[in-house]
Amino acid sequence: MNHTSELASKITRRYIPWSRLLRTFGTLLGFLVIVGFFWWQKPTTFMTVNNWLNITQQVSILGVIAFAMTVVMVVGDFDLSVGTMASLSGIVIGVLFEAEQPIIVVIVAALVTGILGGLLNGILVSYVGISPFVTTLGTMTIFGGLALYISGGSTIFGKIIPESFVTFGNEGIYLTTIAEKNIDLPFLSIVTLVTLALIWVILEQTVFGRRLYAIGGNKEASALGGVRVRLLRMMTFIFSGLGAAAAGLMLTSRLASANPKQGDGLMLTAIAAVFLGMTMSEEGEPHVLGTLLGVFMIGVLANGLTQMNIDSYIQQILTGGIIILAVTLSSLSRRS
Repeated sequence: MNHTSELASKITRRYIPWSRLLRTFGTLLGFLVIVGFFWWQKPTTFMTVNNWLNITQQVSILGVIAFAMTVVMVVGDFDLSVGTMASLSGIVIGVLFEAEQPIIVVIVAALVTGILGGLLNGILVSYVGISPFVTTLGTMTIFGGLALYISGGSTIFGKIIPESFVTFGNEGIYLTTIAEKNIDLPFLSIVTLVTLALIWVILEQTVFGRRLYAIGGNKEASALGGVRVRLLRMMTFIFSGLGAAAAGLMLTSRLASANPKQGDGLMLTAIAAVFLGMTMSEEGEPHVLGTLLGVFMIGVLANGLTQMNIDSYIQQILTGGIIILAVTLSSLSRRS
C-alpha cells in the first residue's frame, strides 16, 4: 500500500468510523428495520400494547435461559445441555406433582436439579479438564435420557398439574395505564426482568463479574493474577444449570404439562441470542443487555412472521439467515 492510500485509510478511520458504528449499532439498527417492516405489513396488530406484551411473554422463557448462558459465555465456555436440562426439570416437576408434593417442594426440587446438573458440568470442565463442548454434549444426552426414563417417554398433563401452578405461567398483574386502559403484565415477563436485572448487576457491577470478563479475556493471565479460574468457571455452569431449570419450570407452567422433549430446542436459540448480543460489543464480548436485544430480535421475528402466516419452517430459515448475517457483518467490521 502506498503512502497516499495509507493516509486516506487513516483519515477514513479517523473521521468516518463506519466500522465502529456498524459494530455498536448495526444489530440495533437491524432490529429497528425488522420492527418497521412488520409494522408496515401489519399496522393494526403489530405495534399494539397487547402484542408487545404477548411478545415479552413469548420470549420470557428464552430470556431466562439466554441470560444464564451469557454468564457461561463471558468466560469463553458454553453449555449445550441447557435445553435437555429444562426438559428434565419439567419432568421432575410433573413427577413430583403426581406424587402430590407441595408446590414449594416441587419448585425447590426442580431448581436443585439444575444446580446439580450445572455443578456436574462445572467439575468436568474446570477440574477434570474436559472441553466444554465434549462435556456438555455428553450431559445433554444424559439429561435428555433421564427425562425420557423418568417419564417413561410420556407427557404428564391434566389435573396432575395444579391450577395455581398453571396460573403463574398464563396470567399476570393487571395494571392501569395513563390512558386508563387495563393491561396484563405477565408473571413470566416479570421473572425475566428480575433475572435480567440480577445478572446485569452481577456481571457489570461486581468484582465477581469483572473477574469473569478477565477470565474470558485471558485465563492464564487471570490465574497468574490470583483469580481462582477453576472455581469461577465452575460457578458459571451452576448459573447456567439454574437458569435452565428455571426455564423448564416456567415452560411447564406455561404449557400446563411436562414433556421429556419440550425444552430441547431452547439451547440453539439461547446461543443465537447471545451471539446476536455479542455483535454490539466492540470486543465481541457477551453482555446481558446485548443478549436481551438478541432475545427480542428472535421473538419479534417469530411474532411478525406468524402474523404474516409464514410457515414455521420458513421462519426457521429466515431467523437463521438473519443471525448469520448479523454476526458476519459484525465480524467484517472488526477486520476493517
